[in-house]
Amino acid sequence: MDWISPSTLNRLGMLNMNRRNVDYIARYNERSSYPLVDNKLKTKLVVAEYDVKTPKLLQVVRQQHEISHFREMAEDLSGFAIKPAKGSGGKGITVITGRDGEEYVKASGARVNAPFLERHLTNILAGLYSLAGTPDVAIVESLVESVPSLARYSFQGVPDIRIIVFQGYPVMAMLRLATTASDGKANLHQGAVGVGLDVGTGRGLNAVQFNRPITLHPDTGLALENIAIDAWPEMLEMAARCYEATGLGYMGVDLVVDHREGPLLLELNARPGLAIQMANGRGLLPRLRTIERLKRPHFTPVERASYAMRTFASL
Repeated sequence: MDWISPSTLNRLGMLNMNRRNVDYIARYNERSSYPLVDNKLKTKLVVAEYDVKTPKLLQVVRQQHEISHFREMAEDLSGFAIKPAKGSGGKGITVITGRDGEEYVKASGARVNAPFLERHLTNILAGLYSLAGTPDVAIVESLVESVPSLARYSFQGVPDIRIIVFQGYPVMAMLRLATTASDGKANLHQGAVGVGLDVGTGRGLNAVQFNRPITLHPDTGLALENIAIDAWPEMLEMAARCYEATGLGYMGVDLVVDHREGPLLLELNARPGLAIQMANGRGLLPRLRTIERLKRPHFTPVERASYAMRTFASL
C-alpha cells in the first residue's frame, strides 16, 4: 500500500509541515536568529565560541579581486571544499578530493582546472546559489574525510548526521548516505539514503530511499542494519551546544565524523525537513511534547544530551 490516512499519521505522532511551521518554527525560533544559521560563515564564527568544531577555514572570498589569491592558497592543497555562505540544499558546493598535475579532481572523479574554480567563485559572489539570489560570500574549507567505518557505506559523498534539536535537547537523528541517484550528495530528496539512528546508542534502526524502506545500500550493496556511529555522546552534546550558540528552539544540526578531527559541525538549519521521521519509522510529535512537558529543564548541554539518550532510546 502506497498511502496512509491523515488520522493514522496523527495517531503515529507524525509531525506535518503546517504544524511544524506554526507550532514549532514560528513559536520557538526568533526571526533575528535566521541570518546567523542561513550564513555558513557566521555560523562557523559563532559556534567556535561554544567549543563546537567545524572544518578549518582556509579562505574567505568577499570581493572579485580576492579571487586572484585563490590559486596561491590552493597551490599545495590536495583537497578542499568551496561553498557559498548563503547556499542551501548543497547547491554550489564543490568538493576537491585530489590533484592530477595542473588539474583538480572532484569527488565524482571529474577533472577541472583553476579557471573553472575561479569562475565558480565568481558565480558564488554573484549570488547564483544564495537563498534569495543576493550577492554572496565564498568560503574555502579543509576537506572532510569521513571515518572508514562510515565512508564504506556511502557512494562518493561524505556521510553526515542530521540531529533535530528542540529547546536544546537532541530528539531525533539520522545518517544520510550519498548514492548515484543523489549525485554523491547527502540529500534525501535527490535520492540519498536516510538511516534512522537510535538516540540512545547511535546505532541504525531502519533505512529509506525515496521514502521507501530498504535494507541494502543501492550502490555499495552493504547491509544498513549494523551501522553504528562512533563518539555518539560527544555528537549529541555538540548538537545541544548549538542551542546556546544560536538561541534557536527548533533546528537541524548537521555533523560529520572526520577521520582526523572527529565530529565536526557542517551547518545548521532553522527549517529542517520532516523526512527524518520516515528514516526512523517514528513521529517527532511525542518527543517534542515530552520536552514541552518538562517541569525542570536541564541547564547544560551535557545534561540535555544525557536526558535525551535515556528518554528517547529505542526499546
